[in-house]
Amino acid sequence: MKKPQTMSLQEQLLKSGLATENKAKQVKADKRKQGKQQRNNGVEIVDEVKLDMEQARRQQAERDRELNQLRKQAEEEKALAAQIRQIVEQNRIAQDENGIAYKFNDGNKVKSVYVAEKERLGLINGKAGIVRYDKGYEIVPAEIALKIHGWHEGSVLVLNQDVQDVADGGDDPYAGFEVPDDLVW
Repeated sequence: MKKPQTMSLQEQLLKSGLATENKAKQVKADKRKQGKQQRNNGVEIVDEVKLDMEQARRQQAERDRELNQLRKQAEEEKALAAQIRQIVEQNRIAQDENGIAYKFNDGNKVKSVYVAEKERLGLINGKAGIVRYDKGYEIVPAEIALKIHGWHEGSVLVLNQDVQDVADGGDDPYAGFEVPDDLVW
C-alpha cells in the first residue's frame, strides 16, 4: 500500500493558483529573515543582561570598597580613642573637689574643673592642659596634652603657652606691676 503524500500549505496554494511562485519565495525569505532577526535580538538581550550584571557587580564592588574604607576608618578612630584614653588614665593629674574652680571654654559653653592652687598655676603657666575625656574633663601634663593635640586636636581644650617663654620677651609693659593674690578669674 502506498502512503498518501501530504502537501504543505504552500504547495497546496501554488497548485490551486491562489499564490505565485515569486510570492512563495518572498514569504520564505521574509520568514527566514524574521527568524534570524529574532535570534539576533536574543543575542542582544543576552548581551544587555550580561552588561547589566557586570555593571551591578562593579557597583557592588565599589560599595563594598566604600564600606570597607568606612569600617577601617571607624576602627582607626576607635583605636586612637583607646590610645588617648589609656595615656590620659596613666598621666592625669588629680582634681580637688574642694579646690578652686578653673573655668575654660568648651565650644560655646563655659565649663570648670576644681583643682588645688598648684594645679591651677600649672594650667595658667602652661605646665598642664585640660583634655576631653569620655564625658568629662581631665588635667594632664603639658607634654601629654601636646601629644594628644598632635593625634586629635579636638580633644585638647586648654593648653596655655608656657609663661616663661612669654616673660623672656622683656618688652612687657606691665612687668613692674604685681598681680594681687586674691584675684581669681
